[in-house]
Amino acid sequence: MSRFIRPSKYRHVFGQPGKREYGLDNVKVSNSAWDTNMIAASGKYISLNWNASGGGAFAILPLPSPFQPIPDFQSRLPDIIPLARSHTAPVLDTDWSPHNDSIVASGGEDGKVMIWRVEDSTFEGWGQEGWDPVDFDPVARIDASPRKIGQVLFHPTAAHVLASASGEHTVKLWDLGSPEHAKSTLIGHGDAIQSIAFNPTGNLLVTTCRDRKLRMFDARAGGEAVRSVDGHGGIKGARVVWMGEKDNIATTGFSRMSDRQVSVWETGGLTNVKTITIDQSAGVVMPFWSDNNILFLAGKGDGNIRYYEWESDSLYALAEYKSTEPQRGMCFLPRRALNIADCEIARAYKIAGSYIEPIAFIVPRKADAFQSDIFPPAQASEPSLTAGEFFAGKTAAPKLVSLENGVITSSPGLATALPPPTRTATAPAPAPAPAPAPQPIVSSPPPPSPAVASPVPAATPVAPTPVTRRSEPEPTPISPSPVEPKAPSRSQSSAVDSSLQEENARLTAELREAREKIRNLELQVEAIRANARKAAALLDQ
Repeated sequence: MSRFIRPSKYRHVFGQPGKREYGLDNVKVSNSAWDTNMIAASGKYISLNWNASGGGAFAILPLPSPFQPIPDFQSRLPDIIPLARSHTAPVLDTDWSPHNDSIVASGGEDGKVMIWRVEDSTFEGWGQEGWDPVDFDPVARIDASPRKIGQVLFHPTAAHVLASASGEHTVKLWDLGSPEHAKSTLIGHGDAIQSIAFNPTGNLLVTTCRDRKLRMFDARAGGEAVRSVDGHGGIKGARVVWMGEKDNIATTGFSRMSDRQVSVWETGGLTNVKTITIDQSAGVVMPFWSDNNILFLAGKGDGNIRYYEWESDSLYALAEYKSTEPQRGMCFLPRRALNIADCEIARAYKIAGSYIEPIAFIVPRKADAFQSDIFPPAQASEPSLTAGEFFAGKTAAPKLVSLENGVITSSPGLATALPPPTRTATAPAPAPAPAPAPQPIVSSPPPPSPAVASPVPAATPVAPTPVTRRSEPEPTPISPSPVEPKAPSRSQSSAVDSSLQEENARLTAELREAREKIRNLELQVEAIRANARKAAALLDQ
């Protein structure tokens, strides 16, 4: 055994459950056998698939905290509570908008997708004497499919864009401003779709399917997959999650011998980077990614939550949260809503029987100051694009919020100041660490086909050219003394270092954008070829 321990600031992360009175008790979880997480969370509310008679329903509840009880709210729910009841068959999945903590989408067995808005006054007087429960009404209804809707997922950067996966084995993208027809339809699945995930910019979408295939689509182009490979060998449930801004995705599933596995794939060609066998339990493993480079794995029917750190193209096991209460479903809180004062880097909401338990994952530190190394910027609630811009072909990176001071950044060095969040309700984070200056791009992208709509301009080599900064003054050169040269002062050295860090960050961003353009061109060419092959096959029939 090695005498050396890999250094990691997350090596001692531990899970801290809240007191019983901090959670929500007497919940009635849906009995549907459909495999989803059953629960979803925004920065203000949670939604839960509810076991209701007379059709489909789900509950909308205030967000519990592992550190304190919900203000003016009893943890044990009344037997009758307001529900979102407009579905005529069981609700299978819900998802909260990343751009509005009060907007939630639902999909059900009735083939409908519905959009709901929660008012701030919803929970006033909840459960008090004379209180009359009033059910929620949807603000929009979409006839998405004649068959069930198994998954719904909001777009990460474009406002009012939603993806839905149906029993027709298709994924449709909707503009909620004009939902009469789907804007894009992704086809080619051979069986039921088990999970879907967007990349950070939302121009790519990846799916797992019961036919054991892992597929990647150009979300806007529609049609068949531009990448498709064999996934996990077992037929039982497989899940997928995009690993943040990294060029990797993680999947969980089963081997042919029913061993539970986690695999990491490189997105360029969907090549398998690493596969780890976890154990031989029967429950589906739910994966969750944190921008701390931590992958959380929670198995249905398990009481434990495993977590791994992704570093140097390897998964390193960290600690493990253990509990005697098995989980039926789970979700994680958006990072911008974490409690940074207690060094909380992630928070899970676990369904255990009739109880929703909040679990905080904490880095044990004693310092009261902001811990910049464990709180990278989180995705902001401000969208980067409108739905029209996205479907017109525009791509933009998600906007990030500093968890320290609430500053919104759209790209390195470009910031817009907003009111700082409270330390107990909104999680702040520092600017990303400087990256080394990139090398010029020497590869050239494939020439775009004339048939490609709105082609992305070809990337140009990135070279470290002088840049005029708008707000950062150039460091003043130090003139030598006639007697002896003077060493630069500490403040001047800091200014030079800061200037170099900004330059490196800018060049890194330009390199990332150039690579993204090259990848978009490659995907567009492959999509055209796939459609051409399909058209040729139809003509031959």
